[in-house]
Amino acid sequence: MGLSVSRAFTARNRRDTREESTHESDRRTDRSVNATSQSNVMSQRNESDNELESEEQTEELSGVLQYLIRRGHVRLVYDVYVDDSDDDDDILTFTEDPKPDTSVIDESDFKQIIKLQSGLNVDYEKVPSFLHLLRRREYSSLGNKLGCRSAPCFRNSDKCIFGSNFLPNSSSVLEQYPSKAFCGFFSKDGSLFLTACQDCIIRLYDTRNGSFTLIKTVWARDVGWSILDTDISPDGRHFIYSSWSECIHICNIHGSDEVHESLPLLPSERRFCIFSLRFSQDGNEVLGGANDECLYVYDLNINERVLRIKSHDDDVNSVAFADKGSQILFSAGDDGMCKVWDRRTLNESNPKAVGIFAGHCDGVTYIDSKGDGRHLITNCKDQSIKLWDMRAFSPLTGFDATRKAVSKQNWDYRWQAVPRKLYNSRKKLEGDTSLMTYRGHSVQQTLIRCHFSPDAMTGQRYIYTGCASGRVVIYDSLSGKIVKLLNGHRGCVRDVSWHPQSLEIISTSWDGNVTKWYHVDESV
Repeated sequence: MGLSVSRAFTARNRRDTREESTHESDRRTDRSVNATSQSNVMSQRNESDNELESEEQTEELSGVLQYLIRRGHVRLVYDVYVDDSDDDDDILTFTEDPKPDTSVIDESDFKQIIKLQSGLNVDYEKVPSFLHLLRRREYSSLGNKLGCRSAPCFRNSDKCIFGSNFLPNSSSVLEQYPSKAFCGFFSKDGSLFLTACQDCIIRLYDTRNGSFTLIKTVWARDVGWSILDTDISPDGRHFIYSSWSECIHICNIHGSDEVHESLPLLPSERRFCIFSLRFSQDGNEVLGGANDECLYVYDLNINERVLRIKSHDDDVNSVAFADKGSQILFSAGDDGMCKVWDRRTLNESNPKAVGIFAGHCDGVTYIDSKGDGRHLITNCKDQSIKLWDMRAFSPLTGFDATRKAVSKQNWDYRWQAVPRKLYNSRKKLEGDTSLMTYRGHSVQQTLIRCHFSPDAMTGQRYIYTGCASGRVVIYDSLSGKIVKLLNGHRGCVRDVSWHPQSLEIISTSWDGNVTKWYHVDESV
């Protein structure tokens, strides 16, 4: 705009000078005609310049705004109940993939493992009835009392087979908070449930024997925007949390004396956030992924940061451990990559990933490990979950294809609707080595999580996730089909957790509700 004004002013100046330089009426008339003609031409040029400059300024402002938002200098307020998009290309159609491609998973070890764990390798026609198993259990119990050796009545695979008939189909609201609920998960033994809310309060509940009793409330410190992630230590004695802050905080769970300490990470950027954090299996270290493209490792024994690794080309949204050994690490970020690291060889001078999983075409929001040291899933802004095998890293062509695809994304998942071309995309990128892709949920507004179902009651047969539409979505990991859609929330479901020993699920949503999902016999 400034350039247009300058050109108009210069043209006017030249015209005035010519008019003042002569007093001859005939020449003045000629110049007047010429000036009028030139003015029309200049006006057309100015209009063209204005349009060009307007487009350039829009692009520049868009780029600046995206940078400021990404770095946390600007925050956009989004109404989760209002969609003011007038673009038909941005309208979401929340439908599952009608025909998931199972060609890779059908030939994989993963399929055989899941079938064995969940009892799917048994001939369904020969599966004994539930009453028959109960009768066998009574005989087994009587035999044990009489000193006779008896095989256990219910094998884990038996539980999984019958459990598949009792997936959650009903709900009840356990708590209703005044602000958005960001995190909610069971402890590993299922005795505790922790929630973190935008009201800066962390709440701990006793969930033993089906109860949901508040036992501790902690006011978080140094919170920017919201508490973003939490984790409970393996021994169940402490929890950690992160936010837009240069520190992680650690608190005790039990005991009358409160422990609430900050763990400084000493980042180089002023605006800093840990989006994801995890305890190591021995509880001695904390792994974190940050907005400065780095992985952080904090040693709790010596109380200092021991590693800061440049790991991605954009925000690191999620971190995880591959198994209980805590030596193999996963990280994923807005560059669309999921990377694998060996803790034993990590060093700041030469950070090098063991391998890369590439195949998503937008930023990855979450990682969950199956816990077997081989398989993991990633949730992504391209509206899909992918299943990966550690023995099938992506080639360089996959890395290049993912980087190119991510660079073409020009929407912001926090406040814009998902483009139809992205949501309905079914074509695999070159070099995509994933075993399976799951579609039918929406990833918008926040870093929505996904998980494997627990081994005890499901054999890890299912993959479940929250959804921006307010649903909990449960997929069959082998077929890619949605087996349950749980509707009930009025806002985005960011986190969802399956009880490790039962068929109950608890979801936490931006509508402020903490909701329990369970099975009810619909025939009664």
